[in-house]
Amino acid sequence: MSDVFYITTPIYYVNARPHLGHAYTTIAADVSARFARMQGKDTYFLTGTDEHGDKIVKAAAKENQSPRTYADAISSLFRNLWPELSITNDQFIRTTDPAHIRVVQHLLQKIYDSGDIYFSEYEGLYCYGCERFYTEKELVDGKCPDHLTEPEKIREANYFFRMGRYQQWLIDHIHNNPDFIRPERYKNEILSFLREPLEDLCISRPTSRLQWGIPLPFDDRFVTYVWFDALTNYVSALGYPDGEAFQRLWPGVQHIVAKDIIKPHGIYWPTMLKAAGIPVYHHLNVHGYWNISETKMSKSLGNVVDPLDMKNRYGSDAFRYFLMREMVFGLDASFSEEAVIGRINADLANDIGNLFSRVIAMTHKYYNGTVPSPDGAKTALMDFGLQAGALETVTSFVHHMSDFAFHKALMAVWSFIGQLNKYIDATAPWELQKNAQEKELATVIYNLLEGLRVVTGLVAPVMPETSRRMQQHLALENSDIDAIDTLCQWGLVHPGAVLPKAVRLFPRIDVPSKENHKDETTVPKGLKGSKPSVSIEEVGRLDLRTGIILEAEIIPKSDRLLKLKVDLGDETRQVVAGIAQDYEVGALPGLQVMLLANLKPAKLMGVRSEGMILAANSDQGLCLATFDRPVMPGSVVK
Repeated sequence: MSDVFYITTPIYYVNARPHLGHAYTTIAADVSARFARMQGKDTYFLTGTDEHGDKIVKAAAKENQSPRTYADAISSLFRNLWPELSITNDQFIRTTDPAHIRVVQHLLQKIYDSGDIYFSEYEGLYCYGCERFYTEKELVDGKCPDHLTEPEKIREANYFFRMGRYQQWLIDHIHNNPDFIRPERYKNEILSFLREPLEDLCISRPTSRLQWGIPLPFDDRFVTYVWFDALTNYVSALGYPDGEAFQRLWPGVQHIVAKDIIKPHGIYWPTMLKAAGIPVYHHLNVHGYWNISETKMSKSLGNVVDPLDMKNRYGSDAFRYFLMREMVFGLDASFSEEAVIGRINADLANDIGNLFSRVIAMTHKYYNGTVPSPDGAKTALMDFGLQAGALETVTSFVHHMSDFAFHKALMAVWSFIGQLNKYIDATAPWELQKNAQEKELATVIYNLLEGLRVVTGLVAPVMPETSRRMQQHLALENSDIDAIDTLCQWGLVHPGAVLPKAVRLFPRIDVPSKENHKDETTVPKGLKGSKPSVSIEEVGRLDLRTGIILEAEIIPKSDRLLKLKVDLGDETRQVVAGIAQDYEVGALPGLQVMLLANLKPAKLMGVRSEGMILAANSDQGLCLATFDRPVMPGSVVK
């Protein structure tokens, strides 16, 4: 087993804000990195953003921004999100970083000098959304399979990488290393691609139509194809070719990607590495899609889940647990808030939460919160297979985590939680106390605390904050308390340690039944001008967002209305607001406001309005609703 673990996420394209898919991939990488640290491995975790290409130019133009300004803003959304989700990446790379650009050009020059890059004219079917050429066989009904649009036939001179030269080598490598791409279904998918002759890869774009990219070192009339640029981040981050980190960490590299980018990672990247004389990565770990209402999550369909919203609503640990437990790595999974709440109530509040509170409460009830000393003579008698169960659980956990089978690893832990609950029922501590069986009672309570110690360590990669709280309440202070070697031992809870009183790790979430939501039209008392009461469902249908006013202008023939352009992060809205008598036009740009985003569009004085700015009506006039500190535009207001 290698003592080095270098884990990477794909670097995320900055043409959209972070969503559930980005969160899952990054959390999976984080869980893997935390687990590797538990094993004592030299661990390094890389993530970042991919910032060049046609789509970035178009997205920036839509927002009236330069590509650099736009990329800076979206990249910061990713960088700022990860601490919110307890992500422990060691590095955040951007393809606009000067060090990365130098490595890309070094790699290009090296492959060019070896004769594996050549210049040629090419005519093909180009999808601007994918930023790549398609063959007729790859199209579905003549359309791009991802964007469902017909590619445009273009003819231009470009540089090409002799990828086809390495086809047989790649086939042999996959057969000789059966777990090179895992799960197996994706290995088979790559092999199916390789049954057809592998065409050479176009790796440049002429500056006459694209300038936002890395110039080719041997011809500055062209910039680098975005995938040749992006994939190189995995070695540029380590200081390739001469960096100490590259020499130390690259032999233990593991990539995590979603299945939509398996071809670049499973074909382009290994052949690039082979051509450059770089050892090929250890594993490519491929996961499926998150579906919303049985439909693939898509910005165009409006069913994108905001991970920060989920974290704020349910907590980072609960959100992380749901994602790792719900998806079978490699298969698609379904996301719904009902499923999240179900997992929280059943697995977290009922199972681990109740067990933890119950054992700590018994320790306080019988021993005033002090850990009792087990009686050596009673240890075997009162064990009931608990020690063996703990060791078996740790062994199973390690096996499944190493295979990226996160759901099975958690199932093993929850099976042991079930064993601990059965142990309580079988030993009946209340009966032991009633019958004055002090030695037996002390041994049982100690065993339960030891079992919780094992659970505390095993949940740490997935729920780090919960694990930390449990450690505090078990008086566990050693920095390596969750190390795998430590979890394989029994008897490390300290007799005589005083434990804080029990806490609720995960409060149960009550879901109001439909019967409790009758259509009542009562008016709240005490408020002048009150309107009839509304149900929580009605409130939930309001889509309130933060926005930043970009422009403001007076609407002709109106002394009250202003036309505003409001930045909502993913888009810019035109909104008509009746605030002209209370705000000067020049004072509005840059002001943070609250917008009702799902109000049906309407025309006011012939001007289309796509939402409503919220304001308070006071004796001093209208006062716009805003916030006490900066908030990213487009954030949900609760």
